[in-house]
Amino acid sequence: MRLFSYIFIGILGLGLSTAKAQTVFPSFADLAEKLMPSVVNISTTHHESISENETNEIDNNLQTSDNIFNYSDENKISLGSGFIIDEKGYIITNNHVIDKADSITVTLSDNTSYQAKIIGTDSKTDIALIKIDTPQKLTPVIFGNSDKIRVGDWILAIGNPFGLGGSVTAGIVSAKSRDIESGPYDNFIQTDASINQGSSGGPMFNMNGELIGVNNALFSTNGASMGVGFAIPVNLINFVIEQLKNNGEVKRGWIGIKMQATTPEMLHSLGLKNQNGIIISEVIAESTAAKAGLLAGDIILKFNNMDIDNSKNFSRIVAETKIDSNINLQIWRNKQTLNFNVKVTKMPEQTTEKSQPVPQIKTNISFEEKVPELGFLFKEIGLHLAEISPTTAETYHFSPSEKGLVIINIEKNSDAMKKGLKKGTLILSVDKKPIVDFNDVNNAIAEAKLDNHRPILLQIKDGQQIFYVAVKLNMENKNHDAN
Repeated sequence: MRLFSYIFIGILGLGLSTAKAQTVFPSFADLAEKLMPSVVNISTTHHESISENETNEIDNNLQTSDNIFNYSDENKISLGSGFIIDEKGYIITNNHVIDKADSITVTLSDNTSYQAKIIGTDSKTDIALIKIDTPQKLTPVIFGNSDKIRVGDWILAIGNPFGLGGSVTAGIVSAKSRDIESGPYDNFIQTDASINQGSSGGPMFNMNGELIGVNNALFSTNGASMGVGFAIPVNLINFVIEQLKNNGEVKRGWIGIKMQATTPEMLHSLGLKNQNGIIISEVIAESTAAKAGLLAGDIILKFNNMDIDNSKNFSRIVAETKIDSNINLQIWRNKQTLNFNVKVTKMPEQTTEKSQPVPQIKTNISFEEKVPELGFLFKEIGLHLAEISPTTAETYHFSPSEKGLVIINIEKNSDAMKKGLKKGTLILSVDKKPIVDFNDVNNAIAEAKLDNHRPILLQIKDGQQIFYVAVKLNMENKNHDAN
């Protein structure tokens, strides 16, 4: 649908020309009138002790878009939004809207109110299913396909901003697949439509009046909309809704691996050019993945013959796979393609396959600080490494029984610096070979030089987090002993 028309008028005089353009926007009135009966306002109360300390913030500026009012030290009223999904009274909202609620009141578009009960919640996607019993004929939303939306498409967002009641805002899809680090399956739609506090749980519609998302959060420095809002894609919640309806909880599949997205340099270091995939950063002991023979450093290329190129999508695919079924994974290992059959089991509580984030560049590294003891400076990769000893273990707070080499300094402007490596982290392996001593790193660098100066792949342990980083070689320098 073309939503813009342009009128161009040229005026010539004294060798100058000017142009005026008038933009005509369509009315969303008919569409809004059709959709409003499917949207509800939600208010909850819960008893809170004075010592409780809660916040709506996901980080300093990213906030969930619900309103919270304290009417006393003990009773808190939270306002949000939701939408009807069938005529039986089932309603979807955000989990954080009804979290800890002692009572939930749903107000329909005709201002009639009903008490709702919780059917099930899912904190991993921030979705809750509630239900009201009413003799009224309800108008459910029509589900769309969030995968089909494009950046620049028009959308309508409907909600209950600041508790004012049903409000409609319009905007465009600003971006897709945003990861705001709020959960293991982040894949948000970003919009510039006004999503304010109280809009949480409200629907986002396309111009066909189909549901494409659930309004969830806004980026703000002052609590009000700044043109950066986020919605959960409807394709992510279809599975969640079905599970909550049938089980009252979400039962997800699990094979017991942790993953991270690959980079071209990682794939190059493993002999995979012009290829997508995700890298296994860790295999959980006794998991079905471990029993099937998967290893850290394996690249997953296909899931049941389907190409894989995003770690979060892979997590979701496994999570939505039927428990006790078997899947086939195509793996790249040692420059060979292998196939593994892995059984899918129920995900344990408090466990997810959240992808490992790329470490952020640290700005507090002091390059003048004296290292705790002598080590070896590998100029080609910009890292000063030391063997694990009581001194390094005490300095950087890890167990002396750890294996590998510890980073005790990083060269300025090196690729290791740019990739965000930091002092005190451990290097467990290089090019998927365990590190015993300095010779292992020297040998890996030598092999990389012979192999067209490709990057080398380091397995890093930072606290309890294990991930991979591909580091380019600096061919202008040679190794030097540290003094």
